[in-house]
Amino acid sequence: MTRVALIDDHESVRLGLAAACARSGTKQVVFSGSNVTEYLDWRSFAAAAPADVVVLDLTLGDGTTVTENVRALVADGSSVIIHSVADRPAAVREALSAGATGVVSKASPIDDVIAAIRTVARGEPLNNVEWASAVEGDREFADAQLSAREREVLRLYAAGLPLKMVAERLGIAYSTAKENITRIRVKYVEVGRPAPTKVDLARRAMEDGLLVEPTDIGGIASGS
Repeated sequence: MTRVALIDDHESVRLGLAAACARSGTKQVVFSGSNVTEYLDWRSFAAAAPADVVVLDLTLGDGTTVTENVRALVADGSSVIIHSVADRPAAVREALSAGATGVVSKASPIDDVIAAIRTVARGEPLNNVEWASAVEGDREFADAQLSAREREVLRLYAAGLPLKMVAERLGIAYSTAKENITRIRVKYVEVGRPAPTKVDLARRAMEDGLLVEPTDIGGIASGS
């Protein structure tokens, strides 16, 4: 059972999502409210575990920024899906840079939103039309200035190969491959797109066009 929190300042949106989650039979809505502070206060008061997935509106009516909200939720231990009209690409990019796993348009069928929750709950990044339109053509967002070797190492590693196999495939030493991954992570931090885990690196590879579709997300989630 996936534990879901719904944060949107429009009650009708939350009610619709809650009903769809209930119909799915595999998702439990543990919180529904209008802002992140309310959710975190509920977590503290109830001593409840973080939601597995938080479905978050891009812009809330309490004056907070999307960066503040996403970072607070990610730091608290949840994956974040932005549920938005997606007509503000800069704000969507801001959310992705802050650590959101993906974005789903409010114009999407409700089944697409449920599918997105399921995808993120499995530890997979979203790679959909809304995401692509947010990052397309924005080189400041997408360019970590990786070398050709670093891009190849990242492509194979993010596709699910263990680092040892990446080294063997490229004919380089394991230590060299490891150094490449370290430099790649540093470069992403420098452009405000940290990638501390293998799943994060897979997201960056997808964002930069190095990985069209993750071929072994299970390997990504558990690989070294």
